[in-house]
Order: sequence, then structure tokens, then C-alpha cells
Amino acid sequence: MDNVPTPHNGAKIGDIAKTVLMPGDPLRAQFIAETYLTEVTCFNTVRNMLGYTGTYKGSRVSVMGGGMGMPSVGIYTYELFHFYGVDNIIRIGSAGGIADDVHVRDVVIGMGACTDSNYASQYNLPGTFAPIASYSLLSRAAKAAEELKIKVVIGNVLSSDTFYGDNENALISWKKMGVLAVEMEAAALYMNAARAGKNALCLLTISDCPFSGESLSTEDRQTGFTQMMEIALSLA
Repeated sequence: MDNVPTPHNGAKIGDIAKTVLMPGDPLRAQFIAETYLTEVTCFNTVRNMLGYTGTYKGSRVSVMGGGMGMPSVGIYTYELFHFYGVDNIIRIGSAGGIADDVHVRDVVIGMGACTDSNYASQYNLPGTFAPIASYSLLSRAAKAAEELKIKVVIGNVLSSDTFYGDNENALISWKKMGVLAVEMEAAALYMNAARAGKNALCLLTISDCPFSGESLSTEDRQTGFTQMMEIALSLA
């Protein structure tokens, strides 16, 4: 194909599996590849957005960083879906818990993704699009969590365009609507998947809780989210 390698991904056709796990942090992708996969090859180092393909319990799976924010994950997931023949992308990221019953290290499955982004405007829709997970992946993830005896919370998350927002009451407003956690990528992933006719799911581990002050270290965020990783790997 003339589209690959791309300016952002050095992989060739066939280098990437049909299912891709996508953390925001490329070092988390490296950790997953080195910890869980066998027969590992590195297919991308462009912009240090590391990508690997290997085998997990007999299934071929890839893992690649997606960066921070919807523009970044939008580029990488678009190329994976449209240029590399990927069918399933599972975001495995960190999030801030805003619901009262969500705490650090909890695993959240994003059934839907609210957003303050204008990402959907590109589709010129005659209304408001509701970005949601692929039910097949969501139901399998919930079942896998039950089998692994991992407690998960399933519901709406917020994909925000801003990390340092100027409206100090914004999260309070989203909390009133039952939103569980805030992150920065799921809505774009879900929209890209919908447009491509592919599958997407967002799994999150709570790294901090803005209202309570709970927080994990940078090292914990990079290597400590193993429960979320194991759920995602079981879907490959």
C-alpha cells in the first residue's frame, strides 16, 4: 500500500496484529511487550512512539503508544484502522476518578465517552454524536474481569481537551451527570472506530482523584496497572 509506512508509523503491512492495545505512554507499551509477550518484534520507533508485536497465550497481539490527547490518538488510531488493517483497538490508560465510589487503582471500563472536544465536527453530522464502546469488546472485558476476580466499574467517562482547564467547576458539572472519570482520548478513539466500522474499547486505571487528593506516582502509572493490562490482553 502507498500509505505505509506513514510519517508517524514505520511499520510495514503485516507487522501489526489485528488487535492493538494502546496506552498513552510508549514506555507502558514497552513494559507490556517485555512483561507479557513472547516472540516480540518492535515495529515502530518513529517519534519514540514505540510499537511492538508479539504473542500472548498463543494469540498474536500488538501494543503501541498513542500519546496524549485526541489529536494524537486520532492520528495513530486512524492509521491503524485504515492503513494497517487493524480491527480492534483497546485503549489502556490512566484517568482521574471523579465519582464518589471511584478510587485510585480502580479499573473503569468506558461504556461511553462524553467530551468537551469539537472532534466530531469533521463528520458534518446533523446532530450530536454519542461515542460508545464496541459492545462485543465491552461484554468480553466484563466477563474477563469477573473470571480474573478484578473489580471493574462500567459507565460514562469524560474525554477532555484540556488537562489544565480554566473552568474550576467543570468536573463538578460532569460528576452531577454520573460521569465516573476524566481522561483525554477515548472519545476520539470511539469516533474513529465508528467511522471505520471497527471495534474499540477504553479501559482505565484511576491514577488520581481530584476531589479527594488521592494520587499515584509516575512509576506506578507506568508499570503498576497490571490488572487493566491483563483484562485487555485476554481480549486478543
